[in-house]
Amino acid sequence: MTLVSALVLALLATPQQYGLLSMISGIHHITAITRKVQANVDFYAGFLGMRLVKQTAGFEDETQLHLFYGDGEGTPGSLLTFLAWEDGSQGRAGFGQISEIALAIDPTSIGYWLTRAMSFGIRMEGPADEFGEPVLRFKDPDNIILKLAGNRELKSAAAWTDGPVPVEHAVQRVRGATMLTETPDASRAFIESHFGYRFQENKGAIDRLVSDSGDVIDVRNAKGFWSGAPGTGAIDHVAFRAADEAELTSVHDALARSTDSATNMHDRKYFKSLYVREPGGTLIELATDKPGMTIDEPAPTLGTKLFLPPKDSIKDLKDLKVILPQFSMPGEPRVNYRELPFVHRFYTPPDPDGSVFVLLHGSGGNETTLMPLLHKVAPRATLLGVRGRATEEGFPRWYKRITPFSFDQDDIKNEAEAFAAFIDGAVKSYGLDPKKIVYVGYSNGANLLNSLIYLHPSLIHKAVLLRSMPVLTNYPHADLKGTDLLVISGKTDAYGKYASELEGRLKTSGATVDSDVIPGGHDLGDADVPIIQQWLLRENQ
Repeated sequence: MTLVSALVLALLATPQQYGLLSMISGIHHITAITRKVQANVDFYAGFLGMRLVKQTAGFEDETQLHLFYGDGEGTPGSLLTFLAWEDGSQGRAGFGQISEIALAIDPTSIGYWLTRAMSFGIRMEGPADEFGEPVLRFKDPDNIILKLAGNRELKSAAAWTDGPVPVEHAVQRVRGATMLTETPDASRAFIESHFGYRFQENKGAIDRLVSDSGDVIDVRNAKGFWSGAPGTGAIDHVAFRAADEAELTSVHDALARSTDSATNMHDRKYFKSLYVREPGGTLIELATDKPGMTIDEPAPTLGTKLFLPPKDSIKDLKDLKVILPQFSMPGEPRVNYRELPFVHRFYTPPDPDGSVFVLLHGSGGNETTLMPLLHKVAPRATLLGVRGRATEEGFPRWYKRITPFSFDQDDIKNEAEAFAAFIDGAVKSYGLDPKKIVYVGYSNGANLLNSLIYLHPSLIHKAVLLRSMPVLTNYPHADLKGTDLLVISGKTDAYGKYASELEGRLKTSGATVDSDVIPGGHDLGDADVPIIQQWLLRENQ
């Protein structure tokens, strides 16, 4: 007997042989990754009319926004969830992944959805017959394949009556998911043995498995296809249902005896869960039905408040709220992001005072890195964080570095010109007053700013340079009268010895330069906050 044959036979053993309890089989939720939060909300809450039932910071990475959509109460089986990787790299659908998500609607609603799709400019294909059901196929803004499957039996346990879609046409719940695998027999056996699914029908390369809840997993033979890759537009995992923690423990123990892929259990606040990869590589979660989405907010206000992981896992809750991407519900005012040369992010406080800070991170940072610091400096300021386009070992920078103290001069000039064009576009697109913008740069970002001051002298009127040094080999002549600058260096910073040279050059060119030295080194910290605040107060007097 071959090893694969032995594995399949072992997986085909009955749940009783593994010591499993009776199960609530079916899909609990499906989780994917989105690149643009606002487009995601507009599509799922706007076009599809699903209810946003929860918004949280991530449990694995608290700087990652996690959105949950579902029916009126976020019932298990109705949930689609999205991790937000704003402007993250694109994933790829392939074997070892879920490739399609099907949502259940009433079969008589097919015409309604075709008409609605045309009004939203969304291309739908179909209806086509899939296992005896009329199915419409389309894609979301991240190119995730979705299907609306007409099924009279699958009804929402708590219909969402206040959405933009009439309740009779609304998405009822998750119909199913398609799993791509190079080992279809082993994948099918694994799901049947551990998660309560049973074989229903085969059509070509697809084995359809059905749960007691009525939803389906289509196991598709993907031999010869390419492998999946994580990233935006990819489906991260499918979660199956467990009645309670006892069932979760039983499945965990069974998995531990039969596979090396079993993981420890996790408390996700709204459910407890465990993760495992099936033989074909797809990530599977098992999640308990309880305590559910209403554990921390009542059903009438589900999804209206941001919830955070336990406080002991986060240094500062206010910092986290600034870092997480903001969005507006359909019909509400929002920042309409434009396609500009640099990836960027706005943070708008609840009561903005009209001031705007443009933030340039240091090496290895991103558009959100300086947001917590400047939010402490000016809690009512609008923050525009920008990400550098150069990279070093995969991490963002503003220009290429040759050695720690020498830099690619052509790259500095090219990126300075591109950044100036970005600011011109941002001013026009977002209605900013260029004379009221305060630029704040740290390290590599500050060095691009001090180069911009000379290369594009009319661009910057006020700036804060943190741990900065001169990086241009030849400085052009520039009249910097009317340019107000604050330079903060670190007493023990290896780059600090270059700060006086930079300050002298700026003053000679006519800029007004205030300077200070903090006790530390190159790192940022709270010591910078009062210095910047006092400088801003003097500037505004």
